[in-house]
Amino acid sequence: MSLLRNLAGGLRGLFRKEQVECEMDEELRGYLDAAVNEKLRLGISREEAVRAARIEMGAAESVKEQVRAASWESLVETLWQDLKFSVRLLRFNPAFAVTAILSLALGIGANTAIFQLLDAIRMRTLPVKNPQELAEVRIAERNGATGSFVTRYPKLTNPQWAQIRAQQKGFSGLFAWGPTTFNISPGGEVHNVQGMWVSGEFFDVLGIEPDQGRLLSLTDDLPGCATPGVVISHSFWKREFGGDASVLGRKITIEKRPFQVIGVTPASFYGVEVGRNFDVALPLCVEPIVRSEFSVLNRRDGWWLTVMGRRKPGWTLEQASAQARTISPGIFEATLPAEFDADDAKHYLGYKLGVFPADTGVSELRSTYENPLWLMLGLAALVLLIASANLANLMLARASAREREIAMRMAVGARRGRLIRQLLAESLLLGFAGALFGGLLANSLTQVLVASISTSNEPLFVDLVLDWRMLGFTTAITLLTCALFGLTPALRATQVTPGTVLKSAGRSATSGPERFGLRRVLVVSQIAMSLMLVVGALLFGRSLQKLATLDAGFAQEGVLEMELDLTALHLPVERRAGFKRQVLDQVRAIAGVESAAEAGIVPLRGDGMNRQVLVNHAGQVLEGKSELNEISPRYFATWQTPILAGRDFDERDTLHSPLVAIVNEAFAKKYVDGANPVGATFRVKSESKESGPYQIVGLVKDSKLYDLREEFLPTMFMPVTQKGHPEQEETILIRSEASLHGLISSLKSTVQQFNRGVDMNFTPYRKMVETSLLRDRLMARLSGFFGILAVLLAAVGLYGVIAYMVERRTSEIGIRMALGANRGGILRLVLREACVLLGVGLLIGTALSLAGSRAAATMLFGLKPTDFVTYVLAVASLSAVAALASFLPARRAARLDPIVALRNE
Repeated sequence: MSLLRNLAGGLRGLFRKEQVECEMDEELRGYLDAAVNEKLRLGISREEAVRAARIEMGAAESVKEQVRAASWESLVETLWQDLKFSVRLLRFNPAFAVTAILSLALGIGANTAIFQLLDAIRMRTLPVKNPQELAEVRIAERNGATGSFVTRYPKLTNPQWAQIRAQQKGFSGLFAWGPTTFNISPGGEVHNVQGMWVSGEFFDVLGIEPDQGRLLSLTDDLPGCATPGVVISHSFWKREFGGDASVLGRKITIEKRPFQVIGVTPASFYGVEVGRNFDVALPLCVEPIVRSEFSVLNRRDGWWLTVMGRRKPGWTLEQASAQARTISPGIFEATLPAEFDADDAKHYLGYKLGVFPADTGVSELRSTYENPLWLMLGLAALVLLIASANLANLMLARASAREREIAMRMAVGARRGRLIRQLLAESLLLGFAGALFGGLLANSLTQVLVASISTSNEPLFVDLVLDWRMLGFTTAITLLTCALFGLTPALRATQVTPGTVLKSAGRSATSGPERFGLRRVLVVSQIAMSLMLVVGALLFGRSLQKLATLDAGFAQEGVLEMELDLTALHLPVERRAGFKRQVLDQVRAIAGVESAAEAGIVPLRGDGMNRQVLVNHAGQVLEGKSELNEISPRYFATWQTPILAGRDFDERDTLHSPLVAIVNEAFAKKYVDGANPVGATFRVKSESKESGPYQIVGLVKDSKLYDLREEFLPTMFMPVTQKGHPEQEETILIRSEASLHGLISSLKSTVQQFNRGVDMNFTPYRKMVETSLLRDRLMARLSGFFGILAVLLAAVGLYGVIAYMVERRTSEIGIRMALGANRGGILRLVLREACVLLGVGLLIGTALSLAGSRAAATMLFGLKPTDFVTYVLAVASLSAVAALASFLPARRAARLDPIVALRNE
């Protein structure tokens, strides 16, 4: 109750000040009257009694001040007065206020934006019931797995999932899911949406309640199901159906098959994958219907599922993981693929299951960008430190200008603590103004960051809501920044000796060597940290430039990828190859098309397959792995990849002719010692079978396959015309200098002449290459922005120190010039000071950069963190800017009129 009374009394003191003052006056008068009456009873005259009572009580205002000081509202009121006083001071110096707030807004905004993205993809838990109970079941160390991998998270197979569900004991509920894309277009150009395969337990285990209708359950996911309903997300419902309340029961075409909408998920639920928002969810049992001949539901070597669940009460991760290890031998024995050879089987049976935290979901975005974002947060923190050092220098300069005012106030009785508190109020005002604008800037910066790593084909969804971590982070860095740039100047400003300052004509302790030395230290720190940021910017920028100009082994410009889905034609296997050749011939006949070819694998798209090969060379058989791509004739002409020896595929290579292949240089180096491989033979070992011999008929230049950063991989190319079971999909690569819009229009017309039911999707290849460089481009842009900002802040800091030094030494410079010193000598005198500061800063910065740049080693391409050219460029660029910043006050000093300088003294 006393706490509540204290709080209530304080609020009355703040908001009913006149009433409280009246009550205090009445109380003091009552005390005075009682004291006077007491003394009158002792026989003293009224005049003497009043005088004695007043002496005992003391001055009324002093007593009231003591009473106010004992309550908490006094501190609030004093702080409010200090803030109002700080506002008045800043109004008289708007240039300083704008510079300070803008510097802080940029620093705080950049830090907050990067932290917000990190918070969203790394720290925040899933928006489901009790997310801390969620865990993932997967193979602890799955290296060298064999089989087909058909989703972004191919952790387990469906047979493994069935065994885990039947034998686990540590989970109250378990579910399996897999991400995918679904084409919802009934025909023509493809319209892909984000989809999920989910087991019947998915929504129930997560505790998701429907927004409309019902969600999938165990009865919807029974083996051999026909066409159960589909669940759609809230965002998909709004986007595709306009939020129509009658959506339940309506049909959606998914991969040419109709599915009835049975429910809509709540707006807060986006799935269990951070970075993507699902659109539609289908049960696992319908996968064979949708994927038909490509189904992996019952394949023991078909990796496509992720298994998650909710732990039973009392079960720890360690206990659940121990139980999973116990049942692992039986599960992998029961699900061993029959076609595995002895080596693959031994490797498979050695797998062990484990249980891992899953409260933050799974995320490809997290694995790709988490480390770069932590590094960017470190660089942004350096920018904020530089800004803080710069503001500390400005605050020191302001303290120098106010030293006589502070000395006068201390001389008339102001306490040092009270003055420090008032000076810190100005720092707090600037800090929170910077934080306010920084927070507004952070929201826009975060949107820019998400947009810069998202593409039209791969849209990202990041939930950027405010939470306690982000607010706490912003508050913490604001307070820390205020302490960094405000506390030291406040302490320095109040260390003056009033008598010394008031006796002097302008020079004081604030202008002394010790205080000027602190400003030098701050500038040296700025230069050192700025060099670190410039080195980082140049490293990432040059790394991106090397990747963008890399000879990947093929010409990237002028190529269009066209994907065709022939499922709607229901072509029998024996007619597919002929139909594909007809389409390809018609595409080649289009005006403006220089070359076109069919490809099984498109470089840099992320797809690939490899096979074990047995190469017969010089009487020896070498065994190893090689990448495989099935292509049509003119594939290399389309990519402008030179054939170094032998020939291209042609009409001689048919289903009934001898098997042939073309290999790259890396294949030749590995299996034929770099000799010309044309004429050599090899066999392909797939699972437990060996193919007939392939004769190498050509050698081509090396080219990248999965990623621009990789080494060239041994690759064999085989003609699609010798493929025994053509798929119902075709990927055609087209080289043309024609306009993209006109080319796509011609391609659509050509394909629709065959059948309007063929699905088409077009992707300019250059866009695919740019997508593969998203992370490198983000790092280069952000580090470049931070580097430029840091250099500008350091230049301002150096300019301020040199200008202050010139002002402090005006009399000395005037005397030197009066005694015959020329302008060149004065210029050198001032620049010498700048060169010392710059040199020390560069030395320290170089050492720090060498130590810190190793954290970026894995993100660089073609460069070492200690790259000599990068450091030379960084030092030269920072030195040039610093020289310009120093030259301006130096030139002003050299132009001083000695008479004016001495008259001021």
